[in-house]
Amino acid sequence: MSDVTSSTEGAYGVAAEELRQFIERYEQLEIEKQAIAEQQKELMAEAKARGYDTAAMRKVIALRKRDKDDIAEEEAVLEMYKAALGMA
Repeated sequence: MSDVTSSTEGAYGVAAEELRQFIERYEQLEIEKQAIAEQQKELMAEAKARGYDTAAMRKVIALRKRDKDDIAEEEAVLEMYKAALGMA
């Protein structure tokens, strides 16, 4: 029975070390993500200080991530709604 116990503890020790490595890697990625977010914030502050409209910049950045067909469809629907409300 002690062989089973020591075997289980050994397997647990390996699993525990692997688990610790996963957690530590995740924590490191969180630190890196925070650092990148801070850099993005600083970049936008610099752009704003130079007179750029950061809200418009953020919209352009979001649009660049999207599919062109999705953007065109959304814009067509928006124009249709604006026309229906006499805003066109």
